[in-house]
Amino acid sequence: MIKKVLIANRGEIALRVIKTCKALGIKTVAVYSDEDYNSLHVKQANESYHIGKAAPKESYLNQEKIMEAILASGADAVHPGYGFLSENSDFAKLCEDNKINFIGPSSASMDLCGDKMRCKSAMLKAKIPTIPGSPDLVKDVEEALNVANKIGYPVLLKSVYGGGGRGIRLVNTDKELREAFETVTGESIAAFGKSAILVEKFLEKIRHIEYQLARDKHGHAVHIFERECSIQRRNQKLIEQTPSPVVDQKTRDRIGELAVKAAEAVDYTNLGTAEFLRADNGEFYFIEINARLQVEHPITELVSGLDLVKLQIDIANGEPIPFQQKDLKMNGYAIECRINAEDTFLDFAPSTGPVPDVTIPSGPGIRCDTYLYSGCTVSPYYDSLMAKLCAWGQNFEESRTRMLNALNDFYIQGVETSIPLYKTILKTDEYKKGSLSTDFLKRYGIIDKLTKDIQDEKLENKDPALAAAIMHSEYLKSRVKSSPTGSSSWKNKLD
Repeated sequence: MIKKVLIANRGEIALRVIKTCKALGIKTVAVYSDEDYNSLHVKQANESYHIGKAAPKESYLNQEKIMEAILASGADAVHPGYGFLSENSDFAKLCEDNKINFIGPSSASMDLCGDKMRCKSAMLKAKIPTIPGSPDLVKDVEEALNVANKIGYPVLLKSVYGGGGRGIRLVNTDKELREAFETVTGESIAAFGKSAILVEKFLEKIRHIEYQLARDKHGHAVHIFERECSIQRRNQKLIEQTPSPVVDQKTRDRIGELAVKAAEAVDYTNLGTAEFLRADNGEFYFIEINARLQVEHPITELVSGLDLVKLQIDIANGEPIPFQQKDLKMNGYAIECRINAEDTFLDFAPSTGPVPDVTIPSGPGIRCDTYLYSGCTVSPYYDSLMAKLCAWGQNFEESRTRMLNALNDFYIQGVETSIPLYKTILKTDEYKKGSLSTDFLKRYGIIDKLTKDIQDEKLENKDPALAAAIMHSEYLKSRVKSSPTGSSSWKNKLD
């Protein structure tokens, strides 16, 4: 049985794992870079080890340093969180070779899930519908052009080793494909050290719907319902919710069975997520399995009553899943907003620096997973995600209202945030009606609506988050207009 877990991660996910381990009486080991010396996960773990400089490749991506910390601490298990090494099959294999319990799938299964082409072949063999596209990897740009002309534009060029929105390009013509092919190849090599490209049909007005999976070492698998993740920016999720507005119980059962079959097709164990695209005609297409705990797992916990990190640890211990599919029931509605340190008015550029003061929302149905505290710093070296704000309600409207109130109460001083954007989205008629799609921001002109909301709020100036955004936009306007090289397009936007 697992007695000590090293968490090969940082920030709020490290804190999340520590909480469950404490409840189970399991000791925890934190690792930290130079940048994270004063971070909360270092303070809350039972012990901690320095693993290098701030740059991820010298710390959180340094497998040798992390393994040294595992062996030095005497940890018998490692939880990878998400991001960094969480889907690195080489690291999972390194743990296996050193007899360390990796809390996740086997390295072989992870390797298969991470190879989009091999995974797609496994799904086709299991008769799970996938998006039309190249039957195999395309060898060069000419073969990509042949496939694109056969299935018809628009198409997506995707790196087999991509993820999190990287290594993906939408193209509409032969010319665009030629230009994008080299770019996608370069992105893949830069991010993953290797490249292999496939071509897929681009489906318009799609919804991104994923299913939480759990499968134990005895071959028993369940799905723990769906999450709607359609509101995105550059293929990065912003707002998630469960249940999906377009998934009834019959559909939930049908696609849930496909998700379970997907796990079985790649001999997946532990927790993971089967991701699907839903076309406007209601058809679902499998796209990939995320071989890790998802950022948005808290909303599944809120509607299921389960501790998913505990379930991960139990499965890693060799214990059977203690329930059947029929035992799982959805209770209520949950929404998650990813609170990012980004400047919406500068094309979502990262915003970093000290956070002198912060107010974390609370109240009935509110959960906030975050590393923030007054006096902390948002680092330029890591992901912009600062917090995951979740709201549970007995129904959608109660959940939405609670989320809006929580967003109003959330105050983060010193950096720009995505809070005003989410408030605008949650107030739109399109969101309230459940008319969601992956191009939601562009389709409904959300940035323009946000600008109007800020202008309206300027008259009252009651909301701290919007007031800060107003001050920032005014500063940008004066800066751009006073510059002789200021872009006219930006001047128009700011006006």
